[in-house]
Amino acid sequence: MITMSYMEAIREAMRIKMKEDENVLILGEDVGVFGGCFGLTGTLHSEFGEKRVRDTPISEGAIMGCAIGAAATGLKPIAEIMMADFVTVAMDMLVNQAAKLRYMFGGKINLPMVVRLPGGGGLSAAAQHSQSLEAWLTHVPGLKVVYPSTPADAAGLMLTAIDDNNPVAFIEHKGIYSLKGEVPDNIKPIPFGVADIKREGKDVTIIATGKMVHEALKAAKELSKKDIEVEIVDPRTLFPLDKETIFNSVKKTNRVLVVTEENKRGGYGGEISAIINEEIFDYLDAPVVRIGALNTPIPFSPCLENYVLPSYKDIVNGIEKLF
Repeated sequence: MITMSYMEAIREAMRIKMKEDENVLILGEDVGVFGGCFGLTGTLHSEFGEKRVRDTPISEGAIMGCAIGAAATGLKPIAEIMMADFVTVAMDMLVNQAAKLRYMFGGKINLPMVVRLPGGGGLSAAAQHSQSLEAWLTHVPGLKVVYPSTPADAAGLMLTAIDDNNPVAFIEHKGIYSLKGEVPDNIKPIPFGVADIKREGKDVTIIATGKMVHEALKAAKELSKKDIEVEIVDPRTLFPLDKETIFNSVKKTNRVLVVTEENKRGGYGGEISAIINEEIFDYLDAPVVRIGALNTPIPFSPCLENYVLPSYKDIVNGIEKLF
């Protein structure tokens, strides 16, 4: 095992695939010589050259359109949208083209493209650079949606995403880019649709995504002092979703809290809650508790942003309501 950051793990996975397959390329704003807005693409431009690490104009629609065309004609593009918020500018290309083409052509074409989406708040980046838009993406048939929470998961899931013949929205939380963790020396692909138990427990299940996995782990430490043992399930891929692992955990604990960073109204956390209520309601000893951000744009002020975004304290309070 080696220690690397979440950001380094994503870069290393892309490097591995670029060495293996000359059809893998990266495109986006400032991904080349500059090394990416957050430094994630780093030295890949000097390693692989400008034909495979391509700077683009400031046009998310153009980035997405180029990625779709490249994928449809045999390449494997990794398109970086500098901030997940900006995917809104490219929604027509993503929703009406990328997500639909394999279906409309009866499976006769492949569309192996990855759309990297740095999202989430906590960096005082204000309302247009801090959103969590995973519910928009999971709502669209034809897209696979990935959201790793650790360096090891990020690396393994990126390998799988690049080799998938469908468009993959790969959400990365900006707030954990520097988070370090152990990654296998020989990184292996992690299959889509396989959740991970980040902590085992017997009293209550927390289903958490992205950075909220780490807030849930903090909450679990606090709750263990009160003799409440929490099990934490990280779906890792939002679609396909591993319902079996979620259901098995809820059947064991009989109580569940769902926490996502997105604002609560219309969020993907509501989808998970609905699935649990529809399919294993009889195993619940209490209603499902949902936690998300407040239904307001993300403020620039750090103290206000911290108030709006969910934290481990909100999770602790939510769990205590279940008992």
